Amino acid sequence: MTALEAHGHIPFAQNGSYPVRTGNRVLPLVDGEPAFRRICEAIERAQHSVWGTVAFLDPDFLMPDGRGDLFQVLARAAERGLDVRVIFWRIDGGGVFDTSNVFVGDSAQRAMLEQRGGKLRARWDRAHQGYCQHQKSWLIDAGREREVAFVGGINLNRDSVVAPGHAGRDHRHVHDVYLELAGPCASDVHHNFVQRWNEASERAADDGCWPDATAACDLPFPARSSAAAGSALAQVQRTVQPGLYEDATATPDGAAFAIDRGELSILEQYGTAIAAAREYVYLENQAFGHPETVEALHDALARGVDVTVLVPADAHPFFKQRRKQPESQPFIERLGALGQHERFTLVGIAAPDPAGSLRNIYVHAKIALVDDAWATIGSCNVAQRSFFGDTELNVSFWAPEVVRRLRVALLQEHLALDTTELDDRAAFAHFRKLARENAARRARGDALHGLAFAIDPRTYGE
Repeated sequence: MTALEAHGHIPFAQNGSYPVRTGNRVLPLVDGEPAFRRICEAIERAQHSVWGTVAFLDPDFLMPDGRGDLFQVLARAAERGLDVRVIFWRIDGGGVFDTSNVFVGDSAQRAMLEQRGGKLRARWDRAHQGYCQHQKSWLIDAGREREVAFVGGINLNRDSVVAPGHAGRDHRHVHDVYLELAGPCASDVHHNFVQRWNEASERAADDGCWPDATAACDLPFPARSSAAAGSALAQVQRTVQPGLYEDATATPDGAAFAIDRGELSILEQYGTAIAAAREYVYLENQAFGHPETVEALHDALARGVDVTVLVPADAHPFFKQRRKQPESQPFIERLGALGQHERFTLVGIAAPDPAGSLRNIYVHAKIALVDDAWATIGSCNVAQRSFFGDTELNVSFWAPEVVRRLRVALLQEHLALDTTELDDRAAFAHFRKLARENAARRARGDALHGLAFAIDPRTYGE
């Protein structure tokens, strides 16, 4: 039996750009401080290149451990002679996004790059109207022996640079997750970056590159996948709108594909994973708003599967708006009906501030775990716009030991409970019990045990 045949009961996505690959090393990184520390350490060890895709960047963002801001970290790498490139994006109408945390390359930002950007190269890639170039990735020493990639959903903002557990919080905290990746699938992250760099929408505009159009040259696609670095099966998956990129260059060791048809492999993978679940489905997601996924969870619960969904207790503004729309009421009702299942729990998290007042922690993670067998980590929300409109990047992996360790780490943070010795069913039974007890404690004004408290899905977002 081959490794691919022995992957277990969770199917692969069949309609993506990139195949399932063996021989990967996958390391989940919970919360922004350890994630950005690992990214910075990889940049500091880099010998050839540092490439990144950035969605949102706050002006006051600083890397951990006194490393300075993003541009200081990248300038130091460029000063060592490394090839440093970043893809930023530009908003194309719609009035949806706050422009204060999007690095659009306006005159003030270009003046800053002139002053302190060093030898950084940048291109800007405009999203379709009303949508977002939402990928958040880093690729270090692309195509070289020391190659490592990072794929996730953590934005470059101060509130995300926090330690697991969220103790001693003195500002708004964000819970989030990244994935460190090495091995053959890193070549697909490489391919994705090259495709976006070479096809960046603004590359021919006077202000579409930095320092200028001639300096920001195109990149060759990887000719072969990188050597094995571990034992995990993994697959790089995306959301790409049809026609966004024209290039149909073959992926490493794979057949050519026509990207003009678009790609919805993240949506496909969520659907097949939930449909195959036997024991549990665990989601952490910022914007939980996809009707078909809600129906799939109803089906899973009817099969006896435990379902736990961690969301921001302070619901995403898009969700709050949706509650008020008459056409959204069937979805709102079906979401509320999940609470009729004994094995379903909708959960928020909160922690005391230095004065002892309980404050909600904003859940920004975009991850899923099923049956201690499969997980996905990336930038994609369980929402219409992420599954169909925004440009997204996830990595799914079939690595039971890694998935189980991730499940234990997340529950340790949210419950202040070590579930190492518990099987998945027992662990989520504890999750339900403690979350519901904490909801009662919160209503009384008592301290929580851990962070997690149950939310009534019928009133979520009101």
